[in-house]
Amino acid sequence: MLDKQEKVDKPKKSIYRTIVSTAWKLFVLGFVLVVGYLFSVEHNLFYLFGASPSLDKLENPRSDQASELYTADGQLIGKYFKENRSPVGYPDIAPVLINALVATEDVRFYEHAGIDPKAIASVIYSTVQGDSRGGSTITQQLAKNLYKTRTDDSKGVLGHIPGLNIVISKTKEWLTAIKLEQRYTKEELLAMYLNTVDFGSNSFGIKVASKTFFNTSPDSLKAEQAAVLVGLLKAPTYYSPRFNPENATRRRNTVLAQMAKYGYMTDAAADSLSQLPLVLDYKVENHYDGPATYFRGAVADFMKEWCKQNGYDLYRDGLKVYTTIDSRMQAHAEAAMEKHMRTLQRRFDNHWKGRNPWVDEKNREIPGFIESTIKRTAYYQRLKEKYGNDEAAINRELNTPREMMVFTWDNPEREKKVTMSPLDSLAYYKRFLHAGMMTMDPVSGEIKTWVGGINFKYFKYDHVKQARRQPGSTFKPFVYVAAIDNGYSPCDKIVDHRVTINYVEKGEKKSWSPTNADWEYTGAPMTLRRAMGKSVNSVTAQLTELIGWETVVKYAKRLGINSPLDVVPSIGLGPSDVSVYEMVGAYSTFPNHGFHTNPMFITRIEDRNGNLIKQFVPQQKKVLSEETAFLMMHMLKGGMEEPGGTSQALWEYDLWKGNEIGGKTGTTSNHSDGWYMGVTKDLVTGVWVGGEDRSIHFRTSALGEGSKTALPIFGLYMEELYKDKELGYTMGRFPKPTVKIRKKYNCTTVLPKKVEVDSTAVDLGLELLEDSI
Repeated sequence: MLDKQEKVDKPKKSIYRTIVSTAWKLFVLGFVLVVGYLFSVEHNLFYLFGASPSLDKLENPRSDQASELYTADGQLIGKYFKENRSPVGYPDIAPVLINALVATEDVRFYEHAGIDPKAIASVIYSTVQGDSRGGSTITQQLAKNLYKTRTDDSKGVLGHIPGLNIVISKTKEWLTAIKLEQRYTKEELLAMYLNTVDFGSNSFGIKVASKTFFNTSPDSLKAEQAAVLVGLLKAPTYYSPRFNPENATRRRNTVLAQMAKYGYMTDAAADSLSQLPLVLDYKVENHYDGPATYFRGAVADFMKEWCKQNGYDLYRDGLKVYTTIDSRMQAHAEAAMEKHMRTLQRRFDNHWKGRNPWVDEKNREIPGFIESTIKRTAYYQRLKEKYGNDEAAINRELNTPREMMVFTWDNPEREKKVTMSPLDSLAYYKRFLHAGMMTMDPVSGEIKTWVGGINFKYFKYDHVKQARRQPGSTFKPFVYVAAIDNGYSPCDKIVDHRVTINYVEKGEKKSWSPTNADWEYTGAPMTLRRAMGKSVNSVTAQLTELIGWETVVKYAKRLGINSPLDVVPSIGLGPSDVSVYEMVGAYSTFPNHGFHTNPMFITRIEDRNGNLIKQFVPQQKKVLSEETAFLMMHMLKGGMEEPGGTSQALWEYDLWKGNEIGGKTGTTSNHSDGWYMGVTKDLVTGVWVGGEDRSIHFRTSALGEGSKTALPIFGLYMEELYKDKELGYTMGRFPKPTVKIRKKYNCTTVLPKKVEVDSTAVDLGLELLEDSI
């Protein structure tokens, strides 16, 4: 009997042990496979799985962050971004927003360690039932947002296999989520998550989203607002409160219900808030918003090159760029330009009423001007790509009216909706006058204002540094500074008469006969100071010949004019194109005692954590003697003090309570360009006004000279500057020289009240007619 029993039990024990042994082996094998799989994913074995975030990235997470631009007085005036994001800390986030997020996205957030087993089980069960739903924790979503675990860059060889790629991506999210939980507190993880997510409408992160949709900050969000923003996370476009308000309201109410379900608010409160209408204060932040738009473009051009050389990305690295611009002065400059240009445009429209303003040198309309101009546009090139040589189809597109928004001076919004064809639209825009303006501290070189045009949204071409136009008579001081620095004095005289200058250019004999602006000549000796103050071409041309036009070019270059200059007898009358930026920098040498300071607009650059990366300092060079610089300041005052001085329209402005201003007007042929350069004891300002094309201009000097087009902007601007006591700019006289002035300069012209003369007296050139010392 025992033998039989032993025979029966032995096989049973053997089977049991086999099953246990097999199960154990399978478990060990599975464990090894899982560990091996996780190890392979973590370390990207044989490049099969793609890279995972490194330890350094985990401990120093970096999401794309907008770089910010600040003024000298601490105002944020712009951002540079691909994703508009500005992070905030956990204490700056309203608790109601945190509650809404946890209740809706991850109710067991405070209990799990990065992965929620219950949520995973629920996902599996729901999938079997045919109801697909998400089970990612907030930490997993953070891992995906921070480290882009599902992008092509993170894929290995196996990551391109459908189905398997999702498994690998999920594995990376799990592993990364666990590591994030080990390194950060729950509060830090919540703040990081809210700073990385996309809320739609070009708003990344909770700070920008709060401002975009409700014009508030994250710490001031109300419960119903928080519910809207959390609701956006499911699908930013579908639940957009701006574009799909019904969907957004329904989703908001779902979030409120979740908050009530999990005890973050009462059912009564959730029901009450669900009855509220959806109220937005919506505005998408873009590159057109805010002040100093043209200046921001100039900074971007500089910063992109600087970042390229120093290993940064302006649009991703969250740099903080501190500039020299003063936001208050910038506001005054923009307001002055807008006020005058609105009036000047009306004057221009009335001047050309019933006619097109694009004319040739004889004031005859240029035939086919708009048709030929549009062929140089990017829009026309796109039509060429679309239609090839089918001119009929292209012309049909060019002449087909359509609704569009256009710039206008007629309303505060500066735009209106119209129906125009592309050709009509181009003709409409060509009628506008444009302007550029810049102010600089001549000592420090700091640029205080930069107004590159009348409206950046519709006219992006910058007329401060990008544009170059003929400076006209504002170039004359370079003739006079060259003369004074080489032996002449402000009181030296040259006869004002018609001259012809013979010269040789490229082996060819030529002659040039300049005319005065009014076509009149006194025939009398005229001091250099009065000649510059009155902007007399004949005297300037003779002086240029005496010192050599090569010398004039040399001094212009020495003072900071970097544009190409034609070495010709007419150089002093401004035939070569220059920028407002260059001219302001050059004129600043005079009040700075002969030191030229390179204009600067950035003081320092910091990284996203506030660490100093680069400090900029003024770059100065002595280019003139102090005596010459002082005498040039005295010459520039001649525009106000000499009889017939071209700056005397400034007397109309409230600028003369013990104040001194030096200045120079400039007007080019056919009045295509109007300039004014103004110098005070503290600041140098340059203003240019003109049409986009040189063929578009006023037809008379009474309307088109620089004293009428550009000078008033300077006058209006300086009035407001002196009224603004917070700025600290006061009226006053120019500093006295610190060196002995050896040359005679106190020779301001005083004309007799009435002098009877005959033609003989004029021919003899009696000085009594014009000059008394």
